[in-house]
Amino acid sequence: MSDQLSFAPEDIIAAAKAVDGLEDFGDQSHEEPLRRLLWSLEHEADLNEMGRHAMHQRMVDILATRLRVQAWLSRYPEILDEVIESPLVIVGLPRTGTTMLHRTIAADRRMYAPLWYEVRFPCPDLDWDFTLEGDRRISEAKAEVQAMVDANPDLLAIHPMDAMGPDEDIMLLEQSFYSFNCQALVNIPSFDAWIEAQDHTPGYEYLKLMLQFLQWQKKRSGQQAQRWTLKAPHHLHYMDLVFKVFPDAKVVQSHRDPVETIPSLASLIAGVWVIYSDSADPKVVGEQWARKFANGMRKTMAVRQELGDEAFLDLWFKDTVSQPLVEIEKVYQFLGMDLTDEARSEMAKWQDFNRRELRPPHAYTLEQFGFTEDGLKQQFQEYRAAFIER
Repeated sequence: MSDQLSFAPEDIIAAAKAVDGLEDFGDQSHEEPLRRLLWSLEHEADLNEMGRHAMHQRMVDILATRLRVQAWLSRYPEILDEVIESPLVIVGLPRTGTTMLHRTIAADRRMYAPLWYEVRFPCPDLDWDFTLEGDRRISEAKAEVQAMVDANPDLLAIHPMDAMGPDEDIMLLEQSFYSFNCQALVNIPSFDAWIEAQDHTPGYEYLKLMLQFLQWQKKRSGQQAQRWTLKAPHHLHYMDLVFKVFPDAKVVQSHRDPVETIPSLASLIAGVWVIYSDSADPKVVGEQWARKFANGMRKTMAVRQELGDEAFLDLWFKDTVSQPLVEIEKVYQFLGMDLTDEARSEMAKWQDFNRRELRPPHAYTLEQFGFTEDGLKQQFQEYRAAFIER
């Protein structure tokens, strides 16, 4: 059955249009990255049967969402009037405590946060009644998370997954196809090389639109908050665009030695690759993702040098884990917000309930991914000198 699923652009587009009978995709900025991504999925990813079904559905979902977004914008043009005011953007190498920090701060009701089901399916059905009851996105998101965990139960030991919990906005960037998210699912080197060389401004502009739409949805559902709390290590690669599209952004950067973080990241991504391909190579994972984040960190360090460190707040993993509310107090001072008793209480409740996030990942070695300690130290030399060895 899986060999009947076509990754030809015209077939994927036709399948997306058939979902709701819609035709208008808005601008065409997604067309070339879509075409190149589909070619790589067909010719390079070596998808197994589950991978072929999952990636095919993912592509149709994203395009159907884009069509649906345009329909909602036509119906409610005031969505574009939503103001994304001074968002908190949490960045850092993966495995530096950004997830725990993000989800703890998101417990403050004054904060909007993108939930997993919202970033995976940011647009509701055309007949949505502005309530969570019966929202198809939630049931589909829960089923997708469960399918991933069933396919590789070790994932939960590495990264907590919750369809209803706050998650990374990189999946909102994926809606424009300007992201590295698909590369975290499968090995698609030609698309990866091409997308790295492109101007990602269209992706960040679409991210802003997605946040405007989600903010409008949350307000219509009765939520009132003051600002967004966002999180994605991916923003390290495009920190200049974060400030270009969100000039008043407040960036918190979390730090931990890449010798500890990059192998842990590689174990997570390798654990996902094996779900969708039977030929996933952990050493390819290691080379690809160490290179990507070494380049991204150099990019962020250059932006910091240009803008000045006052645009950033630095936190360290060991402190975030050992004294989270002390570190979060620093974040609120940076934001110019009071850390209220109510917010502290909600954060403490969340942390107490989610202590499983602090458990260690499953065992792995540097050698599995082609790493050596000296090699990683050399690859991240400038970053380690600035933030780890001082």
